[in-house]
Order: sequence, then C-alpha cells, then structure tokens
Amino acid sequence: MRALVFGSITALLLAACSPESEGTMEARDLPLPRPDSQTDRFAVLALECVHREYPNKISHVLESDADARPPSALTPAFYGCFDWHSSVHGHWLLTRIARTDPETPMRDAILAALSRSLTAENVAGEVDYYTSGNRVSFERPYGVAWFLQLVAELDESDDPQMREWRENLRPLEDEIVANMMSWLPKLAYPIRIGTHNQSAFAFGLMLDYARQVGNEELEQMLVEKTLEFHEGDRDCPIGYEPSGEDFLSPCLMEADLMRRVMRPDRFGEWLGGFLPGIPLDGSADWLEPGIVRDPTDGKLVHLDGVNLSRAWAMEGIASALPPADPRRASLQASADRHRETGIASISSENYEGSHWLGSFATYLVTKRGIVAGTAI
Repeated sequence: MRALVFGSITALLLAACSPESEGTMEARDLPLPRPDSQTDRFAVLALECVHREYPNKISHVLESDADARPPSALTPAFYGCFDWHSSVHGHWLLTRIARTDPETPMRDAILAALSRSLTAENVAGEVDYYTSGNRVSFERPYGVAWFLQLVAELDESDDPQMREWRENLRPLEDEIVANMMSWLPKLAYPIRIGTHNQSAFAFGLMLDYARQVGNEELEQMLVEKTLEFHEGDRDCPIGYEPSGEDFLSPCLMEADLMRRVMRPDRFGEWLGGFLPGIPLDGSADWLEPGIVRDPTDGKLVHLDGVNLSRAWAMEGIASALPPADPRRASLQASADRHRETGIASISSENYEGSHWLGSFATYLVTKRGIVAGTAI
C-alpha cells in the first residue's frame, strides 16, 4: 500500500510540477497535515514551491543573448520558490523534516520532490551554470551557505536514497567550497547587514557544514576569519535593530557565530562586552519583535523572518552559557516571544513570505544550529 501511495504521489508531482505545465503542487494534492504538527504545515509550503517556476526573481549575469533562458533551464535543480537560495533552503526544509520526523504524512511527497530535483543530471546543469561566465559571486554567501547546509543534512543520514542525493550534489559542493576557500582570505571586513550578504550568518552555516563533513581546512579558515573579524567587538548597537528590511540580526547572528568558535567560559566573557544590556532578571521585553505592516510586500515581510532568526540565535547563545548564567533566562524569554510572533505570521496566503519563511521556522523548531554547532 505504501508503494502505491508513493507511486501515485510521485506521478502527481511529475505531472503537476513539471516546468512544461502551468500547474504547481497545491495543498489540496497532499495528505492532511496533522493538527498538532507545525512541521507538516512548513513542509506543505515547501512542497508547493520547490517546483513552482513563476513568479521568479533571478540574480543572473547575461553574457550573450543565449543566456536569456527560463530559470528551469539555467538552474535545473533549484529553480522554484521565487529565487535560487529559497529553492535551496526549501529543499533543505524537506530533507530536514524527512530526517527528523519520519512519521510525517508528507514523507512520500517529500521524497518524490527530492527525487525529482536532486538528480545527477540536474546537478550537472547547476555546475555548468555556476562555473560558466562571470558568476564567481553568485549567491555568495547566503545561498551557497544554505546549499552547504543541505549537503550537511544529507551527509548526516544513513538512508541509501539520501546518501545517493548527497553524492549527486558533490560536484557542485566541490566547486562552491573551492570558491569559498578562495574568497575568505580576500575578505578584508565583515559584512554587518541584516540581509543576504551578512557574513556572520553564512559563516555559521558553513562552519556547521565543515564540521559535519570533516573539512578541517575550511573549518580552520572560518574560525580564524571569525576571530579576526569579531573577537575585539564590543557594545553592539542592538537598539538600532531591526532595519526596515532585515531578516537577520547583525548583533545576535554574530554572537551565535562566536559561540561556535569559543570555549564556553571565554564566550560568556566576550558576550558581556559585546551585548552588555542582556538583563539578568529573566525579562522578555528587552528586545521588541519586528513589526510587519504589509505581508504582501516582499521586502517588508522580511521582518517576519527576523523574528524567527532572532529566536534561534538567542537559543543558540543561551545554549553556550553555563546553566547558572542569569542571562540564559532573559535570552530564552525573548526567544519565546519572538518565536510566538514569528510562527503566527507564517501563512500560505502571501507567496512573498510563504516561499521562504517555512525554512526559517523549521530551522528554529528543529533546533538545527544548536544540534550542529559545537565550540572548538
């Protein structure tokens, strides 16, 4: 029976989600989410978009008229979910849920979607795109960091099919890692913004990847660059956050990165100088959640993401402090407040947010960074 269900869902995905078809996978085509499951709901959002080609916002340098092609022809594995990086972390979301929640009713649909995308042929097309023309900075660092997180997720699995997909991704992985190792020594300054180019967030994902796959050279480069950039930082102006289009906190993401490269005692001392205003009384109101006044605006809806990413960063920071550290309670209280606000904002009604917010929510609720991130 399971094979029949999987086969019918696979056929449905192939028919409804093919680039040649105008149809896309919709919630009505999927099993009902469990009433008590947040991750089922997040999986539906990703399943609805990973093979939805349009609307699409591509970051694409044209070298000639021949480069004017549809997204599915340019990047055949990761063309859905509005943009390349959202497609990549949509595939990560599906992989994460399949690994951490094997009882999800979405499992067969998830495996069918991943099977469709992560073929050796599709990845060869991605490699061709990534290595052709003037694309050295393509999706750097945000999108490629999420790609490495996808590789790390697959690398942790013992499932034969996931291991096959992990090997299929290796040619693109090798190109991206080589590019990052060439870029890191040239990066003279950290990128301290709250959107895609932020270096602290990307360094955290890449560091977790390097440790998972045992790439000690990349790990050491990231640790050294992190300390070079941030060991002397003090008094981060968190009161100026968030900016109007942020989905990452510059201050909290830096601290969440530093707990990955410092011993707990040293990190606790560093945090006191970097964010001296964290309360000692367990209060939650020291950092207000971001406000979204128009969820149909693709830039303003970023603030829903900042609430989710702040929550996971604060939980990560708290996890690296000693159990008796009084700052832990205030970090967790504020994380809970941001989590509640962020999760409540996730809706399938507006594609501006639904194509990516599920990934941020999944990273938060499955505690991905805390599981993978360990101090040296």
